[in-house]
Amino acid sequence: MVKCIKFQNSFVYNMSKTFSILIPTYNERDNILPLLERIHSALIGQEYEVLFVDDNSGDGTADLINSLASRYPARVIVRKDKRGLATAVTDGFGWVESNIILVMDADLQHPPEIIPALIAAINAGNDIAIASRYVKGGSAAGWSRIRQIISSGAILLAHILLPHSRKVKDIMSGFFVFKRHVIEGATLKPIGYKILLEMLVVGKADKVTEVPFIFQLREKGQSKLSINLEIEYLRHLLSLMWRSGEITRFLKFIVVGLIGTFVNLGTLWLLHDTQALNLLAIGPALLIAIEVSIITNFILNNYFTFADRRKKGAGIFFSNFVRYNFFSLPGGALNWITTIVLTNKSNASYIILNLVGIAIAMIWNYLANSLWTWKK
Repeated sequence: MVKCIKFQNSFVYNMSKTFSILIPTYNERDNILPLLERIHSALIGQEYEVLFVDDNSGDGTADLINSLASRYPARVIVRKDKRGLATAVTDGFGWVESNIILVMDADLQHPPEIIPALIAAINAGNDIAIASRYVKGGSAAGWSRIRQIISSGAILLAHILLPHSRKVKDIMSGFFVFKRHVIEGATLKPIGYKILLEMLVVGKADKVTEVPFIFQLREKGQSKLSINLEIEYLRHLLSLMWRSGEITRFLKFIVVGLIGTFVNLGTLWLLHDTQALNLLAIGPALLIAIEVSIITNFILNNYFTFADRRKKGAGIFFSNFVRYNFFSLPGGALNWITTIVLTNKSNASYIILNLVGIAIAMIWNYLANSLWTWKK
């Protein structure tokens, strides 16, 4: 069961701390001392606190933090009833004492030396500042090609499915700082280990910036990445699509697509099969049917599926119509080729083959037009 955490406006925080650093931990004892030393060196002269949220580590992580509390402004909360990076972070939001909160990992893959640049970006007026591997100057040192592909693929998938994420290149970053008002009043339902994406979709952040950093390889301890975490990421995407209304939008697109399918098939039947107009061969008849359905789908999507993104004006309407036709070309071509080629090579009904082509084209049309024709 996913726990829902809602943050209200009524909390009172200790403003003596300029900002709080929130770090989730599980079996990170070997990294705690060097991490605190580097944070201290990077932030000399600044007022801050470090809150560790530990998932009842068996290696003595919490005990070590407590022993270092006299040397560094650090404290630890131990959770004995649950585990998970995302929930550790969201629980920590209620325990930190400042209105500016920085989130980072304990494994030294997030260099503390970047913290001053992130805080400076917040002081410059941004609501969220993200340490990014994907802006100029950033990178992921030592990553294998497979890991790069997985990371880039996960980001692309989120950009396609969740329009609110498109303003950020590194939505997978676990190293960022934000102002508390971003999450006040928001209901967070964390799944897995990526909390930034949740905040970008359901939080209130008008100004977001990215600061380049070089993601380091882990030196001590074991990585928490696994196939289960990747599955949880997909579950998280579906959850955010549902809560942000993107699932509803996709269902509307399917309804419009079904209407367009009937328009397509009806036009094709009228031009190719009826006694009055059966002079047209299947090829040209299908081309006309495809364009009629494209026009129908554009009008319905403009005023129904993407009504919240529709911008008024004859010029915008016409330019969107041209754009919609352009992005429909690959799907229309696929529909036409599927129907014509397979009809000539099989005994199957061209109607059934046309339906197959329409179904394949529909996914492309949704993705392309969501990203570009009615972009967020």
